[in-house]
Amino acid sequence: MSTTAPQPTGLQSIEKTHWRIDPTRSQVEFRTPTFWGMMTVKGRFERYDGTLDLRQEPAIELTIEAASLNTNNNMRDKHLRSSDFFDVENHPQVRFVSDSATLDGERLTVRGRLYAAGTSVPLDVDARLRPVDGELEVEATASADQFELGMSHGALGMIRTPCELTVRGRLVSAADSPAGA
Repeated sequence: MSTTAPQPTGLQSIEKTHWRIDPTRSQVEFRTPTFWGMMTVKGRFERYDGTLDLRQEPAIELTIEAASLNTNNNMRDKHLRSSDFFDVENHPQVRFVSDSATLDGERLTVRGRLYAAGTSVPLDVDARLRPVDGELEVEATASADQFELGMSHGALGMIRTPCELTVRGRLVSAADSPAGA
């Protein structure tokens, strides 16, 4: 006879579980218009950790190692890591911390703060959470004005705003995942 309590299923489990992002099945990406809006720089962060728990404050935290950014262009990545942009030597992490999170069906509306390069800005995030086999599929998007974060370096206004941030992937129960996974 098992003494384990039955686990909630479907949408009810979202509110009753402490979730952790699974970095092996997730992506944290950004897109920034450049060349006066005629091109877009796309990139991703390769090292990050995040949690979702609607029973606590903050309900959502995402921590990204800023030096892990990758745009598939080594010279550009080196410049983005410099003090002109992320300043990874002095500010090794980019963080998002929620102030409020409201779940309506599969839609999660979040307000919080984005911390990067020694500055922070308010950020609204729109997310969709979908239960799949005891896990959550997540797609979250937000737009940030990188100029407000002091990331305005660029010749002749070549960099445009806003920067689009996207998190896609899977959240697993923190009880089922190793710490830091």
